[in-house]
Amino acid sequence: MTNLALKLAENARYIGVRSAYGDPVQIEGVTIVPVALVQYGFGGGGEGDDAEGAAGGGGGGMAIPIGAYVKSGGAARFEPNVISLLAVGIPFVWVSGKAIARIIRALKR
Repeated sequence: MTNLALKLAENARYIGVRSAYGDPVQIEGVTIVPVALVQYGFGGGGEGDDAEGAAGGGGGGMAIPIGAYVKSGGAARFEPNVISLLAVGIPFVWVSGKAIARIIRALKR
C-alpha cells in the first residue's frame, strides 16, 4: 500500500497537467489545446497494525471539458465549451439563489 501511495504522489503533478491540458492537435495550420477542469480524490484506512484488521481504500476523479486554446498565426485565444459551462453554471446559480433567499428570509425576521 505504501508503494502505491508513493507512486501516486510522484505522478500526481503530471497526471493533473496532462488531464487538464490535452495534447495539442494541429488541423489545417491551427493548433488546438483542449482544456478541462480536473479533480482527483483518494482515501484509505485501516484498523490497527495487525494484518487481520479491516482495511480499504479507494479513489475517483472527474474531468469537465471547459474549452480549448486555439492558436492560428501568432494569436492565441480561449474558446469556451458553452454546453459544459452551462452544465456547471446552472446548478451553481440555483444553489446561490437558494442561499440568498434564505439569507434574505433570515434578515427579515
